[in-house]
Amino acid sequence: MKLFERLFLTLVLAFTSVAVMAQPVEPVLWKTSVETVEDGTYKVVFKASVEQGWHMYDLGPYEVGGPMATAFVFEPASDYALEGDVVVEGELIKHYDDVYMMEVGYYEGGATFSQIVKAPQGAIVKVTAEWMACNDENCVNGDKDFEITLGTPAATSAEVVDAVAAKSGGSLWSFVLSAIGWALIALLTPCVFPMIPMTVSFFLKGSGSVAKGRFRALMYGLFIVVLYTLPIGVIIFLTWLIGGDAVTADIFNWLATHWLPNLIFFAVFMVFAASFFGAFEIVLPEKLVNDSDAKSDKSGLAGIFFMALTLVLVSFSCTGPIVGSVLIQSTSGEFWTPIVTMFAFSVVFALPFTLFALFPTWLKQLPKSGGWLNSVKVVLGFVELALGLKFLSVADQTYHWGILDREVYLALWIAIFFLLGLYLLGKLKFKHDSDMPYLSVPRLIMAIISFSFVVYMLPGMWGAPLSALSGYMPPLQSQDFVLSQGGAAVAVSTESEQSVDGVKYGDKLELPHGLQGFFDIAEAEAYAAEVGKPLFVDFTGHGCVNCREMESRVWSDARVLKLLREEYVIVALYADDKLKVDEADWVTTDAGKVLKTLGKINSYYALKNYGVNAQPYYVLQGADGNQLVEPRGYDLNVEAFVDFLQRGVDAYKNR
Repeated sequence: MKLFERLFLTLVLAFTSVAVMAQPVEPVLWKTSVETVEDGTYKVVFKASVEQGWHMYDLGPYEVGGPMATAFVFEPASDYALEGDVVVEGELIKHYDDVYMMEVGYYEGGATFSQIVKAPQGAIVKVTAEWMACNDENCVNGDKDFEITLGTPAATSAEVVDAVAAKSGGSLWSFVLSAIGWALIALLTPCVFPMIPMTVSFFLKGSGSVAKGRFRALMYGLFIVVLYTLPIGVIIFLTWLIGGDAVTADIFNWLATHWLPNLIFFAVFMVFAASFFGAFEIVLPEKLVNDSDAKSDKSGLAGIFFMALTLVLVSFSCTGPIVGSVLIQSTSGEFWTPIVTMFAFSVVFALPFTLFALFPTWLKQLPKSGGWLNSVKVVLGFVELALGLKFLSVADQTYHWGILDREVYLALWIAIFFLLGLYLLGKLKFKHDSDMPYLSVPRLIMAIISFSFVVYMLPGMWGAPLSALSGYMPPLQSQDFVLSQGGAAVAVSTESEQSVDGVKYGDKLELPHGLQGFFDIAEAEAYAAEVGKPLFVDFTGHGCVNCREMESRVWSDARVLKLLREEYVIVALYADDKLKVDEADWVTTDAGKVLKTLGKINSYYALKNYGVNAQPYYVLQGADGNQLVEPRGYDLNVEAFVDFLQRGVDAYKNR
């Protein structure tokens, strides 16, 4: 039992670390190589692999207002010379784009680019690849530096590792790792754990031979995976079949931002938490379970399938809340994300049944069922309570209800994790808990972690930024009371900062750190022209985790704040705000669709003018409406952001 308590502690810590992952997607991965054409002449090859569902634009070139073309910028050097232009191999797709109002070309799946270089063997070529990749929801600008030694393979192990790391940092992998963590915890719940030795023993004893028993157990695990993964896959496929990619993307966007699904998700999490606390059991109709159990007595694969179905149904009261949590958290992803996430969950969930069948002696090492299993459920209940508040927060911020400001959100989290600490110490007891004669070391460690987390959050009630949680908390500007008078969270007025009282939508929206600015692009452009300053365009969103991280970790730097306050006119364009604007401000798209809400208008503006639909995205714009420097997305490098702002100021003054 102590062994499994330690295992549970490890899983909790691992899951917690996974839960805070929120990094941008990297849809294009690169691999380089060098081919010798003849002595002194080499072909440098750049192979781009584009993630499914994304496309990367071709070499262009495009006029102002078009997409960002793929480009390879070679650093000039005296020991090598380029011969000709970059040549590309790949299936080029061309069409007239109504948004850009021009013909564009792009590649799906990937493309191979090559450049002939004349140089002595061993010469080092430094080159930067720049590209733009889009899917139905987002566009991502990327760049990667290569240092290639001619005459030797260019794809060094370090570069391959970089590509893999970039891929694993994407949101899909964070969802998959989260699903794996949930699956491991689900195995320790009282509905599932006792069934492992029962079902494995059944297969070994009832098959007639060890080999046959192992085959049946393997099929049992396979059927579990199918029963968890197939239904969600069928639902998403039918949605795509009926409405296509655009409809599927719209559904995911609606699920992520609309008040109705967010309130439903919030209610589901609260119900699941109450169930884990022992208020009631979430069970399927008894007849359905009994019918499935009766059919499991059949011989052959049909019987195995119905036994797997029986497990899924019987364990529903424990796995149902977890499966729901996994799917809800992955609905904001692309087409494949929920399917892959559910597949990862089901594989890990089914794995013990297969492994214990292959190695039956392991069964003797399993601890007996007991009260510790119910403790796992209760801890999960507290986690469900905390996670569920995020959905209510998204709806609250998007529709400006004002019911869950930052201090209220923090107070609830502080209370939840304080009560969790008391429970782990044995000071709270729920309906199905067993008596705890002594406090084990793993429970003590988890209690210390819980109370330490509470202590960390407490200063946030008085305005501390809590950078580690910035992506999950409501924005700091929603907090009514901030004690600090010198921190970055406070409004600091300067003589050089513009006065923007009475700006459009200013009664509903605020900028972080007390900054002054606008929320309408036309109003901001007019003011920028009046005062002779460049425009800092912040494409953001209420539900954007990375936006809050940028504001908390990067914008809070004194140098960044000084530049924003003194050198720029700021405009924040929220892409998910549901505020219905006045009829005079409605926008009609090129396709004839009338946009009536602030978020849709801002999203259309970003896509039409900059070819992006991702947040955060920062554009420095001059008086003529043109970009001063290359736009910037999510990047927590403060020094690079300061340089980005300073280069924009310099470019504006030099025009």
